[in-house]
Amino acid sequence: MVTSRWTAAPARTATPRRRGAVLERAILDAALEQLSTVGWSGLTMEGVAAGAQTGKAAVYRRWPSKEDLVADALQAGLPRFEEAPDLGGVREDLLGLCRRTREAMFSRPGSALRSVIHECDTTQAERFHGVIVEGVVEPTVKLLQEVVERGIRRGEVRPDAANGYVFDAIPAMMMYRSKMCGSEWSERDLEEMVDQLMMPLLCRRGG
Repeated sequence: MVTSRWTAAPARTATPRRRGAVLERAILDAALEQLSTVGWSGLTMEGVAAGAQTGKAAVYRRWPSKEDLVADALQAGLPRFEEAPDLGGVREDLLGLCRRTREAMFSRPGSALRSVIHECDTTQAERFHGVIVEGVVEPTVKLLQEVVERGIRRGEVRPDAANGYVFDAIPAMMMYRSKMCGSEWSERDLEEMVDQLMMPLLCRRGG
């Protein structure tokens, strides 16, 4: 039997070319991965393209700048706050909400957001102000309002506690201490904030 010295090469399995929403999702995921690992300063459009296994031109066609790409990646990736915890009491509800906020802050998109907050200069930070407010602050305030108003109906919270200063307290404190103090918000930290700050703000005077 004669065997040819030419052996056919194994057939390659072609990788389907990704387009549209599938490719965009891969690029946004790669941007979040870069932000959470190398930070804002280390993120490059070339690195994102490599992470998404696509060409740099495909990234630039959709996002002309690093700022545009990062803003969309954060908006797409941040967890959604849909309904307030209802655990039977205002203290437990507040702790549940704080835990959700902590999880969002320390998720991959949350880590990416914190790298942007920590590393961007003032001009760059303005570009992401809307993302931070719409993605983290406003949803937290909305759910905190639900918790407080439910507490009022239960008689646990005084009626005049439903005001903007109270609703701003948790997101403001968590964002401030995360940025300025590097706080990772342990369970004890959350309990102390609820017991020493929020409950005195909410409880009936003399109660």
